[in-house]
Amino acid sequence: MPETIVIPAADGYPLGGCQWRHARSGSAPLPVAIINPATSVRGRYYSRFADYLHAQGWDVLTYDYRGIGESRRGSLRRLQADWIDWGTLDFEGVLRYAGLNFPEQPIDVIGHSVGGFVIGLAPSAQRVRRIFTMGAQFAYWRDYQAERRRSMFLKWHVLMPFLATLLGHVPAKRLGWMEDTPKGVALDWARMAPRFEDSVRRGILTADGLPQAIELARNFRTIDAPILALGTEDDPFGTEAALDRLLKYYSASQRSHLRISPRDIGLESIGHFAFFHERFRDILWPYALEWLRNAALPAGAPGRLKIMPPGY
Repeated sequence: MPETIVIPAADGYPLGGCQWRHARSGSAPLPVAIINPATSVRGRYYSRFADYLHAQGWDVLTYDYRGIGESRRGSLRRLQADWIDWGTLDFEGVLRYAGLNFPEQPIDVIGHSVGGFVIGLAPSAQRVRRIFTMGAQFAYWRDYQAERRRSMFLKWHVLMPFLATLLGHVPAKRLGWMEDTPKGVALDWARMAPRFEDSVRRGILTADGLPQAIELARNFRTIDAPILALGTEDDPFGTEAALDRLLKYYSASQRSHLRISPRDIGLESIGHFAFFHERFRDILWPYALEWLRNAALPAGAPGRLKIMPPGY
């Protein structure tokens, strides 16, 4: 059974989370896996996948970003938080917690949707051994699935920022979208440009006088962990263009982009969220397992694979 924990973010903000931990032994240290959620999705959504990894030999950490689920502290109207905070402060804090509480254990990361983006924002992300992402991108609207682009633009880039500005947060749970969302996160999403550094932290400079967002983009190039980015052809967010756009930032890594159609595995749909459902335990989860274990795909894996070598 997982243990409920509180993880301090890099600025001390208390993040609610869970850990699955094996009893210590004299054998080689086990790896520890961190699961980064999608935007405004609770960490508990990934509990069954965490159970699976734990049974396969990983210690596992799940957590909620600030303002979400167990990391919500009071009114969201007063919370100053954006996507960048979720990476530079929250994921960074979880990396530090892992380093302190799971010493000498290799760190692997699973990133769902924006959870694959925030990896590159954390200053300590070069500690990571291997990365698996599912539908990971940063929501540039022109990359959305063509047939749904118009409706998604109206929802996420018109209505969502309107509500955030009007109410001081997005009451997304009441609308049946996701968890209630901080204003800063909603505005980051809504104004995302082809290069994320042109959209976030506008007007904020570093001590050297450079735009902070440029420094954030450079941090991605410090990460050399091999990456498997899984995308499904029926994911309206995680299109091929969207995943490639994010992967290009991780230019020091060997990146493998695997595209799977539901038909490849005899199904009608997978979409953006279903990968982490229990029904995919024996169908899709072994892809992540084999990657985290050996930086390889299972033999005979279906789909279309594209390799982006370091420097590309």
